[in-house]
Amino acid sequence: MTDLYQVTGNPVGHSLSPRIHTEFAQQCQQDLHYRALQLEADEFTPTMQQLLTSGEIKGSNVTVPHKERAWALAQNRSQAAELAGAVNTLFMNEAGEICGDNTDGSGLVADLKQNLGRKLSGARILLLGAGGAVRGVIKPLLDEGVGKLVLANRTVSKAEALKDLFADERISVSRFEDVPEPAYDIVINGTAASLAGDLPPIPDGCVSSHTLAYDMMYSAKQTPFCHWASERGAQAVDGLGMLVEQAADAFFIWRGVRPQTADLLATLRAEISGN
Repeated sequence: MTDLYQVTGNPVGHSLSPRIHTEFAQQCQQDLHYRALQLEADEFTPTMQQLLTSGEIKGSNVTVPHKERAWALAQNRSQAAELAGAVNTLFMNEAGEICGDNTDGSGLVADLKQNLGRKLSGARILLLGAGGAVRGVIKPLLDEGVGKLVLANRTVSKAEALKDLFADERISVSRFEDVPEPAYDIVINGTAASLAGDLPPIPDGCVSSHTLAYDMMYSAKQTPFCHWASERGAQAVDGLGMLVEQAADAFFIWRGVRPQTADLLATLRAEISGN
């Protein structure tokens, strides 16, 4: 019998996840079907509880705006999920518990290291934003041995709260406008500014020709953040690789095999850019 998985969010019709997981299943010879399901806020918890506990679905990826609801639904959470305060991967364990994990951070790290060839050990990193997307990637970056991690946000108190949560001496905080220079090795945009066609007001000196400017959002056209960074000589890339890598980690959690990602990522990148 074919196992059913899904991505759950709102909106979710644009999601690349069904395409990605279908490709993974074919590559790894796994008998599964993957769909997209849109749920309203008040539908999420009862619907997901029923789908998972009945065995109708074997697992679900969860995207905005339901990651915190997925965290609350999960009876058994991984350390990554606990620290992120959000869950993007749901499944059942043998004890009949709804389990939650978060693969966003590991997906980002895999994209930075494997696909983009960036050394994280000792790196100076500027992380923009203080919301759930940022919270989910802090611990994986620290675990890679980064040398310095500056959390910049419009409201400094939110960045301070994250610094206190992770309690690591490598973390410092700043307002966007007051980010200390000179240029960083990696600047990661974890704000939602790109969705609004905007960008955080950070100083030009934060990037240079050796900087990788990474927008967690992905888009067919260059995001405002990537455009700003590339105009200042930085290598700019969006979050498509993070999407593919976090999906591969979720696939491994569900099926016990980790798919190869390079070819699919190259194909998706070419399709999205129109090449």
